[in-house]
Amino acid sequence: MTKFNVPTRDEVSPANQALFDTLKKGLGSVPNLYATLAYSEHALGNYLAFQNAKSSVTGKAREVVNLVVSEVNSCEYCLAAHTVIGKMHGFTDAQVLEIRSGTASFDSKLDALARLVKSIAVKRGHADPALVDAFLAAGWTKENLVDVIVIIGDKTVTNYLHGVTGVPVDFPVAPKLAA
Repeated sequence: MTKFNVPTRDEVSPANQALFDTLKKGLGSVPNLYATLAYSEHALGNYLAFQNAKSSVTGKAREVVNLVVSEVNSCEYCLAAHTVIGKMHGFTDAQVLEIRSGTASFDSKLDALARLVKSIAVKRGHADPALVDAFLAAGWTKENLVDVIVIIGDKTVTNYLHGVTGVPVDFPVAPKLAA
């Protein structure tokens, strides 16, 4: 397989150099997967706009989506990153592991979300209708449903990018789920 190195600031376009500077200022560094997007003249900017777009699903709920989708897609990079981010949002280690398995028994609304997201991701967009009904019954809206699907798309992009490039994970490795 072709080895993909993580491009440095000097190896990317001037537009991407500016994005690297902004990311470094805000995050302290440029995560390897973001840097890999900069192989393309436009992908990093387009992805950041997509990821940072307004949404009715934010905070903990967004991390539920990110963790479930990354587990379904076996993305060790995104699992590592979103384990850290999930804990920053207040999830415990045990809760992160449970979310990754597709449930959240500690919160009925997040549980409905996790179960639906897993169904959507596993069935490639063809969710179990009963899980859609349970999601709405748990207090989520149709707007939330659409935004969840957009977040699934966002996370799938980076999951696939890492799956193809295998760039080094620059976050603490996420623990494996028990079999």
